[in-house]
Amino acid sequence: MTRTTDSNSNIPSGELAAVKEATDHTVKANAAILKELPIEDRRSFENAKRGFLASLDSVTITNKDGRKIYDLSDLAFLKGEAPQTANPSLWRQAQLNALYHGLFEVVDGIYQIRSFDLANMTIIRGETGWIVIDPLASAEASKTALELANTHLGERPVVAVIITHSHPDHYLGILGVVDAKDVAGGKVVVVAPQHFVKETVSESVLAGTAMQRRAIYMYGLRLPHSPQGFISNGLGAEISRGTVGFIVPTDIVKETGETRVIDGIEIEFQMTPDSEAVSEFVFYFPQFKALCMSEITSHHLHNIYTPRGAQTRDALAWANQINESIELFGDRLEVQFASHHWPTWGREAAVDYLKTQRDLYKYIHDQTLRLANHGYTRDEIAEQLRLPDSLAKNFSNRDYYGTVSHNVKAVYTKYLGYFDGNPANLNPLPPAAAGSRYVEYMGGAEAIMTKARDSFDKGEYRWVAQVMNHVVMAEPDNAKARAFLADTYEQLGYQSESGPWRNFYLSGALELRQGVPDIPPGVMNAGTLKGIPIENVFQALAVRLNGPKAAEKRFAFNLDFTDIGKTYLMTVDNAVLNSFEDAQSPNPNAKLSMSSLDFKFMMLGHTKAENLMADGKLTLEGDATAFAEFAGLFDQFKRLFPIVTPRDM
Repeated sequence: MTRTTDSNSNIPSGELAAVKEATDHTVKANAAILKELPIEDRRSFENAKRGFLASLDSVTITNKDGRKIYDLSDLAFLKGEAPQTANPSLWRQAQLNALYHGLFEVVDGIYQIRSFDLANMTIIRGETGWIVIDPLASAEASKTALELANTHLGERPVVAVIITHSHPDHYLGILGVVDAKDVAGGKVVVVAPQHFVKETVSESVLAGTAMQRRAIYMYGLRLPHSPQGFISNGLGAEISRGTVGFIVPTDIVKETGETRVIDGIEIEFQMTPDSEAVSEFVFYFPQFKALCMSEITSHHLHNIYTPRGAQTRDALAWANQINESIELFGDRLEVQFASHHWPTWGREAAVDYLKTQRDLYKYIHDQTLRLANHGYTRDEIAEQLRLPDSLAKNFSNRDYYGTVSHNVKAVYTKYLGYFDGNPANLNPLPPAAAGSRYVEYMGGAEAIMTKARDSFDKGEYRWVAQVMNHVVMAEPDNAKARAFLADTYEQLGYQSESGPWRNFYLSGALELRQGVPDIPPGVMNAGTLKGIPIENVFQALAVRLNGPKAAEKRFAFNLDFTDIGKTYLMTVDNAVLNSFEDAQSPNPNAKLSMSSLDFKFMMLGHTKAENLMADGKLTLEGDATAFAEFAGLFDQFKRLFPIVTPRDM
């Protein structure tokens, strides 16, 4: 049995590669959702449209080259009834996210631009200008959102930016609303929670390539917008794909109870670390009796573990922090709003919503550990744990983004790790090796597919996916196996209430049918790279160092960064890259004098050393050959590595 890895050869064609309709089993599963939930409850729709002021006739955002980076018109089909190829509960959430877009008044002085990106951009009217909360995921999107507000509310300068937490859809668009020079000159303040820079680097740099690849699946970035394809992320309509940037905050909030007065607006902060994000805060505006819950609460169940990959979050801390918000602000607030979805107005309604969100995360936490202490494993708990009706039938607790199933697994893993205690699972074979043996033991691919088709016809799609994954991992060039697994993923996607689950399943089906596009290795975006501190760039380089290649190498380079007035020693020894501030080797291989920005661009692939030397931007004293050898030790990460087919080992 031969297996070709990293290959798109012999992919399905013709009918094998065609998108399929919902099977009878999927139709029945989706119909059951309509009976389970109070679909006739329209309060979410009333709140989603409340305070509407204006929008664009077509929310189509382009970059300077005319390329579309965001286009809600692609989701116009959501105006219709839920099709058989979509879970009707997710369809409802998709309508709320995509069809209610534009500029909204939360209260007089607080406004939100919603559905111009995955997140909301909120603006506060200060004495002289705007305070912008969360400037979206791209500069084009945030610029368009601000222009809409200025057009209908009167043009005002941006005097401050508040970044609620360290996830990229909340800060990468900052250059669309402010100029970095104005921040550096003190004209604009950028406020963020403690450890913001560290955690943004962890999220987007150290494991960035893997996260970004998985994010393509999670957010359905390659899926067509259609009733058979992408309909929503659950968290928002979709994510913009434009120009990104990064600015180091100028004001860091460290403790609960800290206050700021920005442009005449008083703000009280509560720190909420290690819950929805490692670095996050929420804050209250006494003047408006308004509480911004950042992304700690939203109108769905969030991710305790996000399928794109990230550190597992602390469900108990999450619940406790929501409770602390209730204790700190509950008797004073009149409206609660957040970085996603729509606000909740009225003290009683807002506090009730917060309590329900608190209990959602605490129930999952407590009941997972209760069952774990009975000896049930991660997967066994996920299979049996269900929310009580008081939580489950509340639309703000549904599985539109996170799911009870994978959040249960996250709680289990946080406390007990990935190992379930069964010795058979202590050191299992990797997927391709296991797949080959499963196929051999089960009588070969054709025998497996014959049996699996019987299971498919019974609607046992989860089981078929497990079995056929072994076949594809063993024989990735088996077109019939790929097509069958794609058909199976498709039905699972059609049934998913979670937007990310639907997108994962359908993205897997797409790549089984069409293969993985072959694109060049990626380099870190220049706009992001400019703002990242040099210490974090050294961390990124250490992750890219190829250990086996570097195993017998020893290097020492003295670095003099002329723009920031700092020196560093950068070494490779024991196949590890280290950097030391204010240190120099007495016998370096070479000394490099250059700006820190040029160093970033050179080491992360934007320019070459010889070009910098030719332009007089780099002075190298010592062994240039040694530096060239050193530079050759770093990996370039393939952006679209295979996920549903095997890789070389």
